[in-house]
Amino acid sequence: MTTVSIIGSGNMGSVIGGIVTAGGNPVEYLGRDTSEPITGDIVVLAVPHPALDEIVATRGAELAGKIVVDITNPLNFETFDSLVAPADGSKASELAKALPDSRVLKAFNTNFAATLASKTVGGLPTTVLIAGDDVDAKNALAEVVRDGGVAAVDAGSLSRARELESVGFLQLTLGVQEKIGWTGGFAVAA
Repeated sequence: MTTVSIIGSGNMGSVIGGIVTAGGNPVEYLGRDTSEPITGDIVVLAVPHPALDEIVATRGAELAGKIVVDITNPLNFETFDSLVAPADGSKASELAKALPDSRVLKAFNTNFAATLASKTVGGLPTTVLIAGDDVDAKNALAEVVRDGGVAAVDAGSLSRARELESVGFLQLTLGVQEKIGWTGGFAVAA
């Protein structure tokens, strides 16, 4: 059994927590309250990307030794027309540098909450793409996701987070422009 801690109080955190519990794994919801200790083996940061710096500052020591999952899409919230991560990097790689004693993964950012909840995208199974440099960490997250009834694919090293963030950004902008529905998006046919 793998305990998952979810920091954040939004819809994505709730839906990811539902997947965790559907697979028989315990979940703790922490919101952004720093008074409660993080007890999970896997910590999902279900927050907007600007909150990552605050989490590192207030919870960085607690995240040491843990699998930390960055689900953010680092888009420019003022213009909604670009990513704020460096063109040759990602928000996840910046997070990994800020948390050198954690095993940082990028996952869930290419999924809408509705497709995670329904476990389907356009008639295909919802697939969580996972990027990271630690194979054991990726396998642990993939097992929790699969136990919860959602497919998971190893998308490669953490350097692939750049592409995942680009896909997430594209999907979000298409959704906001109502070119695709929030129950749609990109699917993986394997």
